[in-house]
Amino acid sequence: MTKVRITVGDTMSAETTDRPLAFTPRFDFRDLQLIVAGYSDPAGRERQLPDTFGSKQWLWSQDEHFRFDRGSRELCGLTFFLPPQSVSVPRGPAAHDEPRTQAGGLRADTAREFAMPQTTVFHCDPGATELRCLRDVGVLDRRLDARLVLAPDVALLVQEGAVVGWSLGDPARYLTDGFAEPQPSPPAPATRLRLAECLELVSSPLVDQVMDEDADAWHRLRATERALREQRDDRPRAEILHGVISRLIEDYEP
Repeated sequence: MTKVRITVGDTMSAETTDRPLAFTPRFDFRDLQLIVAGYSDPAGRERQLPDTFGSKQWLWSQDEHFRFDRGSRELCGLTFFLPPQSVSVPRGPAAHDEPRTQAGGLRADTAREFAMPQTTVFHCDPGATELRCLRDVGVLDRRLDARLVLAPDVALLVQEGAVVGWSLGDPARYLTDGFAEPQPSPPAPATRLRLAECLELVSSPLVDQVMDEDADAWHRLRATERALREQRDDRPRAEILHGVISRLIEDYEP
């Protein structure tokens, strides 16, 4: 494996390893976060902190969680957060030219804390084959250099030697509520379609239109809620999505 050095966050430099994380991703749709780690609840995440270093949320900050083992300096867990704005149609070379892909882990150069701001925009295709979250829309105007696959279907997106986003392949497969393990069976095609719809409904600009009582936005919201309520196959995943959409209706129904 060819080792590559990349910049993570504002100041941290790290080198790739041949040891990706073995954890199954958990796409917690209630809190809109992706968890790739060994802990099973928030308390477990807190217990891990003294033995690790990296980036994390603290008062007034909105950082992604990158945690490295304090002894080996190797990546041992992460949590990513869904950005607040969706980009409906990706632009430029990043949407068409796939970069080289490499599976592996990361080893930080030094054991210290650093800042890793959350991504700001995302794109998910109508069939929810991939969720791609980016630092800003400018990333879409330039070709990505590489995709570092850190865990099953989870990759860091690298541009000009720096991490500029992350992606989750087949996000419906990893849908869950909180820290629970995802369903082992593959998602139904209907679940993938509903997930793509729900991602738009919980993000700007569509969620802003829902709050402003826009008639078309509310038609889409109610149609998705009805489809999830009536879906017969893949019920556990459908119920996760339905719970979030139902709360959106309860909170903002005119």
